[in-house]
Amino acid sequence: MVSVDASVFIQIVNFIFLIFVLNIILYKPIRKVLIQRKEKITGLEQGIDAADKDAKEKDDAFMSGIKDARAKGLKGKEVLLQEASEEEKKVLEKINKKAQADLAEVREKIAKDAESVGKSLHQELDVFANEIGQKILGRAF
Repeated sequence: MVSVDASVFIQIVNFIFLIFVLNIILYKPIRKVLIQRKEKITGLEQGIDAADKDAKEKDDAFMSGIKDARAKGLKGKEVLLQEASEEEKKVLEKINKKAQADLAEVREKIAKDAESVGKSLHQELDVFANEIGQKILGRAF
């Protein structure tokens, strides 16, 4: 049988003293380190969340900027195309007017040349007719 004597009380006091000493020497520093680590991890997680949120905001702003730039570019492209089309119309109109003027000038020159050639041929027609008549009839008129 187990007898309860003074050694049991000494063992209980020894156990309580050991727990007290271990708590001061070992457990409190370990708990302190764990609490510091938890605070550091929490701070890092908050920093990561803030950085992630900031990155998303910057990405959204970047995408919005790209969308605005594309819209502005397309609008500018349309304006440039319209200006180019108007300029093309002006150039074509100018070329057509010049071509019409040149054509009228060439027609006028051809008409004058034809008229002068006609007059010179008309003047020489009598001479040619007399010569042809002489050759055909074999005598002079």
